Amino acid sequence: FTVIPVGNIHLLNITWALPPQERNYRVKPLRYISWLVGHEGKGSILSFLRKKLWAVTLCGGNAETGFEQNSTYSIFRISITLTSEGYEHFYEVAHVVFQYMKMLQKVGPDKRIWKEIQKINDNEFSFQDQADPINYVENICENMHLFCKQDFLTGDQLLFDYRPEV
Repeated sequence: FTVIPVGNIHLLNITWALPPQERNYRVKPLRYISWLVGHEGKGSILSFLRKKLWAVTLCGGNAETGFEQNSTYSIFRISITLTSEGYEHFYEVAHVVFQYMKMLQKVGPDKRIWKEIQKINDNEFSFQDQADPINYVENICENMHLFCKQDFLTGDQLLFDYRPEV
C-alpha cells in the first residue's frame, strides 16, 4: 500500500522523566505547571511562538494515568505543533520552552494561581456530568490504591493543599 499524507505536521515533543509524584496528589504540582505551560495569553510560550509564526498549538502536562504517573516515575510532556517556519527554528523553539521552565523555577509557585486552579477544579467536580456507573466504580477502585480513605472520591480531581516547597 502507498499512503500519501494529506498534509505535513511538524510536532516537537519535549519529555521529562521526574521522580514519582503520586504521593503529592493533594498538591498536584504537575497540574500547576501544566496550567502555566498550557496558558495561551500574554506572556505565555504559545503567545510568543505564535508572534514569531513558529507554532500553532501547544499542550503540556501529565495524564495522571498509570503509564505517566506511578510509583517509579512521573512523565511531564510538552507537545508543540510547529509551522513550517517553526520547524526550521525548532532549536530556538526548544530553547524558549527551557527558558520558560527556568523562569518558572526561579519565580516559584504563586498562591493566587494555585487557588484559581483549585477553584476551577472544584467547579468542574461539582458540576460534572453523571458518569457511567461501571466507569465510576472502576475509577473509585483505582483511587483506593492511590489515595487516603477520605480522598477516594476526590483525590484524582481536586487540589487540597498549597505547599510551595513541593
